[in-house]
Amino acid sequence: MAGQRKLGRESAHREMLLRNLVTSLIQNGRIETTEAKAKEAKRMAEKMITLAKKGDLHARRQVLAYMTDKSTVNRMFAELAEKYQDRNGGYTRIVKIGPRRGDAAEMVILELV
Repeated sequence: MAGQRKLGRESAHREMLLRNLVTSLIQNGRIETTEAKAKEAKRMAEKMITLAKKGDLHARRQVLAYMTDKSTVNRMFAELAEKYQDRNGGYTRIVKIGPRRGDAAEMVILELV
């Protein structure tokens, strides 16, 4: 992945962080995180939803290999694929909510449209 943010973590930690963020986003519909993490999670969430829209077995296996929860993947293919069938990308939005109290990191809400 060219141009990926490192987020101050080693590659395995960063990959797992993003997998967990995307899984939580799909489960809950919205998550609160830092701006940099949200921008990276948004990239992957859009790719996963696009795969879910395909709906074939290969796409399902690709999503299962990335996501950390099988029931979330089933929900993606059942509900989200139908919901976004007529939409060409832009499945998520980032809303800024201001700086975090402890370290003034820019916080955002990443949510499904």
